[in-house]
Amino acid sequence: MIVDAGPKTCHWGFFDADLPPVATIASGDEVTINTVSGGPNVLPFKGYHIPPELLEIHAGGIPATPGHILTGPVAVAGAMPGDVLQIDILDVRLRQDWGYTFIRPLSGTLPLDFPQMQQMTIALDNARNEATLPWGLKLPLAPFFGVMAVAPPASWGRIPTIEPRTHGGNLDNKELVAGTTLYLPVLVEGALFSCGDGHGAQGDGEVCVTAIETALQGRFRLTIRRDLDVTYPETETQTHLITMGMHPDLDVCVEMALRRMITLVSQRTGISRAEAYMLCSLAADLRITQTVNLEKGVHMMIGKSLL
Repeated sequence: MIVDAGPKTCHWGFFDADLPPVATIASGDEVTINTVSGGPNVLPFKGYHIPPELLEIHAGGIPATPGHILTGPVAVAGAMPGDVLQIDILDVRLRQDWGYTFIRPLSGTLPLDFPQMQQMTIALDNARNEATLPWGLKLPLAPFFGVMAVAPPASWGRIPTIEPRTHGGNLDNKELVAGTTLYLPVLVEGALFSCGDGHGAQGDGEVCVTAIETALQGRFRLTIRRDLDVTYPETETQTHLITMGMHPDLDVCVEMALRRMITLVSQRTGISRAEAYMLCSLAADLRITQTVNLEKGVHMMIGKSLL
């Protein structure tokens, strides 16, 4: 199944458990989702491909508050609160030949240091797998979705897409490239998966508030799991397990990611929590996911070969 981006399949700037699904698939099925990114202010000059559906979405009106254009939600038949949605990220591809990065006053990691809006358009070369910055520097591309989420609990009402939370959302975790798996707790019937906020490349921290923002296509396998104890976003790559913590205080983020990693390591190896704590000190890595989304992020990685 392919879900295209457009006014009827995208929601801009919010999550809401009452948002009806744009498609429904069976557990274990694959779905390809096309996304777009950005408001009218980020569009480049002539010479670049602008997805026509992005212009159609703009024509429908711009939200009063900042947020991401997300495609979805896609329901998974039979998913119920208490289940876990396994999201296998099978492929991620560029949908356009440009991206953008900007600084916005009063935002980012240094909100008072740059009082003027500044923006750059970045050329993307899919064949060469590289981005060319305006001064000529070339960066390798590693595309991923900054936002992947299930619907939040109905009791939360309509919430913005900016802050990452239990349902996932604006994780901005650059490890979530093709070949990795994300696990999210199901909070409403059908799970209701949405994605967007395509990134061509990003550093840990995403310090100025933007990565290389661009339009992406993702191919996912969505599977209901009832044999997992996951109540908060977790992921794994081909080589590592990754736990996450999200909170306005980075110290709390660290504690959240570490405590969950201690539990995972202890469960998988049979060693005590104290031994797992010591192993984390010797062999696991804490990394800053992002420092710009009000709810900041930390993730902890440990090699699966150690477990």
